[in-house]
Amino acid sequence: MSDTAAPVTITHWHAHVYYDASSVDLAEQVCQQAVAALPIEQGRMHRKPVGPHPLWSCQLSFAPADLGTVLTWLSLHHQGLTVFVHPNTGNDLVDHRDRAIWVGDSVRLNLGMFGG
Repeated sequence: MSDTAAPVTITHWHAHVYYDASSVDLAEQVCQQAVAALPIEQGRMHRKPVGPHPLWSCQLSFAPADLGTVLTWLSLHHQGLTVFVHPNTGNDLVDHRDRAIWVGDSVRLNLGMFGG
């Protein structure tokens, strides 16, 4: 039996740094340090849950070729914060549910918005 599925292309990656009111300053520091050290773009510091993310978060976006560098840095410098990392292939449900990488503790995402 042959595999006729189309190849999956990762256009970019997102890392979402999670925090709350007690850790927002730490999260800002981690994100600022990440921007200074890595080839990434930082999004807004959300002070409410956004999209499938059940906690406050800040998005870091980066190229597929930089995954190893970014993941290594986040693993060593996340300061106890949870970081959710996922590829972007155009299949949001699968990318968030099945292809995710967690640094620190994992949390349950709100996947219903993707039909999951």
